[in-house]
Amino acid sequence: MTSVSDSRAASLPLVDPFGRTVSYLRVSVTDRCDFRCVYCMSEDMNFLPKQDLLTLEELDRLCSAFVARGVRKLRITGGEPLVRRDIMKLFRSLSRHLVAGSLEELTLTTNGSQLARFAPELADCGVKRVNVSIDTLDPDKFKKVTRWGDLGKVLAGIDAAQAAGLSVKLNAVALKGVNDDEVESMIEWAHGRGMDLTFIEVMPLGDIEPSRFDQYWPLSQLRARLMDRFTLEDIDYRTGGPARYIRIRETGGRLGFITPLTHNFCESCNRVRVTCTGTLYMCLGQEDAADLRTPLRASKDDAPLLAAVEAAIARKPKGHDFIIDRTTSRPAVGRHMSVTGG
Repeated sequence: MTSVSDSRAASLPLVDPFGRTVSYLRVSVTDRCDFRCVYCMSEDMNFLPKQDLLTLEELDRLCSAFVARGVRKLRITGGEPLVRRDIMKLFRSLSRHLVAGSLEELTLTTNGSQLARFAPELADCGVKRVNVSIDTLDPDKFKKVTRWGDLGKVLAGIDAAQAAGLSVKLNAVALKGVNDDEVESMIEWAHGRGMDLTFIEVMPLGDIEPSRFDQYWPLSQLRARLMDRFTLEDIDYRTGGPARYIRIRETGGRLGFITPLTHNFCESCNRVRVTCTGTLYMCLGQEDAADLRTPLRASKDDAPLLAAVEAAIARKPKGHDFIIDRTTSRPAVGRHMSVTGG
């Protein structure tokens, strides 16, 4: 029998050693993707056996346990989440927390390749906003960056998302020598369609063929260049993630910067990540992790699962130490971004 004190403890928010309340959970539902982006993964990837992945029912139970402990924002990620078989069953089930008011936002990050197919159903499940990763508007460069991607399908997905009433935010990794000649045009295109755009510094996660130092373009340099063409206005706007936003006076749109290298954004981190195998990472840039799959499968009672979560949150570090330079040949962590979840 569950005591009153146990019940009360099970509803308390998750607070880390630095007083930060964990209210944002990013959950990877698959490590698989139909792209092979050059900054994210190798072209010849070895993906996890399907039996190692949490089932959709287990993912639902895990997410629901976090919601019961105060998580208010839930983002579904991958790999590419929309390539997971029957993924809409998970969205449909999790939408009950939106209806109940215990969850403020259910959303996802996608490469957009499957968005034309799923956008109406996502909207029907209560999803209001999606993040679409798109690093260039040049079809040839898009093919080179993604290796397997088709820009036309992604643009059709964005059209379908907006037609379904979804708010679309674009994410673009700033890549030196790749898209550094089109950032202004990308901003004007995105803002012209009412979409926020966020630039992200390339992150040292996993071994890839090209050197990340050769890819790395500090956003401090990007921002300085934009000042030659646009008027940048600081604004007090947050989405719950790590991006810091400005408004561009000439377009009226918002532009975000995610700067894990030039400006560590850890001081207000309210996020944790769970992989598709049930591994909880308290920090994107650290290797320390907790196994949630074992307690999840060991008991139908959520008490062992929540005990493992609490113990892990008690170890959440103050921040990461990402470094990219010519003397640092190894990635900060060995796992690829597609394993952790975008």
